[in-house]
Amino acid sequence: MSELTFLAVHAHPDDEASSTGGLYRLLANQGVRTVLVTCTNGECGDAPDGAKPDADHHDGDLVAGVRAIELDQAVEVLGISRLVRLGYRDSGMMGWPQNDDPESFWATPVADGAAKLAEVLMAERPQVVMTYNAFGFYGHPDHIQANRITLAALELIDYEPTLYYNAIPDSIMGLMRERWEQEGLRQQEEDAAKGIVREPDGPPMVDGEPIKMGTPDELISAAIDVSSVTDAKYDALAAHASQIGDSFWMKMSKEEFQFAMGTEWFFRVTNPLGLDGVVTDIFAGYRS
Repeated sequence: MSELTFLAVHAHPDDEASSTGGLYRLLANQGVRTVLVTCTNGECGDAPDGAKPDADHHDGDLVAGVRAIELDQAVEVLGISRLVRLGYRDSGMMGWPQNDDPESFWATPVADGAAKLAEVLMAERPQVVMTYNAFGFYGHPDHIQANRITLAALELIDYEPTLYYNAIPDSIMGLMRERWEQEGLRQQEEDAAKGIVREPDGPPMVDGEPIKMGTPDELISAAIDVSSVTDAKYDALAAHASQIGDSFWMKMSKEEFQFAMGTEWFFRVTNPLGLDGVVTDIFAGYRS
């Protein structure tokens, strides 16, 4: 049997840790080759002083430089075998002016991105590939584009891997949404105490409609127990301190984090092996 290889296509530095950090470390511990493709440099992230992309002094190139170092640190924590940076500029959220930058990922023709990704796929020949669903899980242009180039790249290669989308079951999403809302209220109170007034964030939208980020429980097709490696997942997230150092994840103890983040879920898109039901091994059917 050829070497087992897992490849995930992520949009920004830090995405690899949030939805696949446990899986990456788990597979590395098993001796599986792991590949991370990061599509953008993350220029639209927070600046080191916390400035948002619409601030006059926000320097996207400086932000990208910081995030590159953080990504390298996270890759080391997760034991990722190969990191591929496609190098596109961060497109920002839907409707931002950065969407129109000709160097942004969103403005890049899908065929161009797919061709780059197909080269990596042909070189690595992963049996299992992961990316986001058609609306990018929460509507971010770069996540949507990651989906598009992945599907297009799979049409360019000479074999069919198993493709998964990351997912969160509806039953879990409800609990997570409650925590996000509590964290949002806490942040509003902190901002108000500093004299900062911000409009509360509404639900993510696509084409004017709220995005349903959860996946019906019955559609989940892979549930991976990563509770043995959540310390590494936590540390990988912590490596991205410029972006998520004050996030709700980092406010958890490692014990709380293990309880909350001990499973990673996926939805199976292609099924060349004819798998049934919910697998607990992302390489189900591929191991000898």
